[in-house]
Amino acid sequence: MIADVGAQLGLAYAFVEREVALSKRYWAWEIVWLVYGIVTSLSVAYIALGAPGLSGGSGDPALVSRFVLYLLVGTITWRFLGLIFEQMGETIAWERWEGTIEYTFMAPVPRLTHLLGMCAATLVRAVGFSVAILAAVALFVPVDLSHANVASALVLLATGAVAFIGLAIGSSVFPLLWTEKGLQMAYIVQAVVLLVSGVYYETTILPGWMQALSFISPATYVIRGMRDALLDGADLAAVWPNLWPALLVGAVSIPLGLRAFLWAERYAKRTGRLKRSG
Repeated sequence: MIADVGAQLGLAYAFVEREVALSKRYWAWEIVWLVYGIVTSLSVAYIALGAPGLSGGSGDPALVSRFVLYLLVGTITWRFLGLIFEQMGETIAWERWEGTIEYTFMAPVPRLTHLLGMCAATLVRAVGFSVAILAAVALFVPVDLSHANVASALVLLATGAVAFIGLAIGSSVFPLLWTEKGLQMAYIVQAVVLLVSGVYYETTILPGWMQALSFISPATYVIRGMRDALLDGADLAAVWPNLWPALLVGAVSIPLGLRAFLWAERYAKRTGRLKRSG
């Protein structure tokens, strides 16, 4: 039993190594997306710094610092979760471009093991990018984390990662089924989740129908809890009202996403969609 589990973990790690190799091959694109993440995060921070002057406010340094951190927490947390969402769909697209997708899906590897390896590689990339972005932003903008509760923040990030893995697996069905437009369809889903999750504002300002969508987005609860943890030092008991809904979404989305992916795989094989590349 233990040997079988070890063998499956070894197979899953092979997919991690493959994703690392692909990142090395397309290293210039990795730099592009890293710079993009840094620049967009800095842009949001500078909006917060310039807001008092534009609004005619007093510019109280404490309030400005809090507003900067409020926006940065939302931006960087979303970047972490968004990378998880994007990477799963992009992995399918990369395999099409490389012409390896048919071999991957015909390999004698359990699909759960395959997806576990893809998810692990995605988490490694998301953590690396998020740490690099936070470090780069801190060089340009003063970030006050003196009141932060790091333990609560890490638990929220881990919970959000689990919840978004389920959504990411489900969204990867689009590029699996539709060669030309599938990845764009996954990006549309991501954009809608960004709009309703309160990344840059409170969800209470949204129209009623958008607020209804925000209730089913795990990012809403993760970002809200991250702000409580990093701005006000909330402990696990205090962030629990935001933690359990994200856990619930993860518990529902992972089996549903996996079932949708397995159905899409069978359909793609039966209709000959795997052999199409480009």
